[in-house]
Amino acid sequence: MQMARIKLSGKDPQRLEEICEEITGVAKKLGVNWKGPIPLPTKKLKVTTMKTPCGDGTGHGNTTFDRWEMRIHKRIIDMQADDRALRQVLRVQVPQGVHIQIKLKG
Repeated sequence: MQMARIKLSGKDPQRLEEICEEITGVAKKLGVNWKGPIPLPTKKLKVTTMKTPCGDGTGHGNTTFDRWEMRIHKRIIDMQADDRALRQVLRVQVPQGVHIQIKLKG
């Protein structure tokens, strides 16, 4: 039977875990085989900018910087590609900050 790979990514790990619990709950309820959620490495996006627009810094020869960081958390769930199970997964309410991708693999 085909397997469906569900990739979830988002900035908030708590929301990501909630969605993973809902998807695994659907798999348990319908009795299909599933693996996961498997956590993938967290991607860290870093941006460093100068605080002053003129480039002089604080006036004492020191330049001051702002450092910004955004973390992207990812999870993978593999489950059997059963018609009923995939319909139930598509009905799960996904919050705005979470991206979901479903691929079928043979």
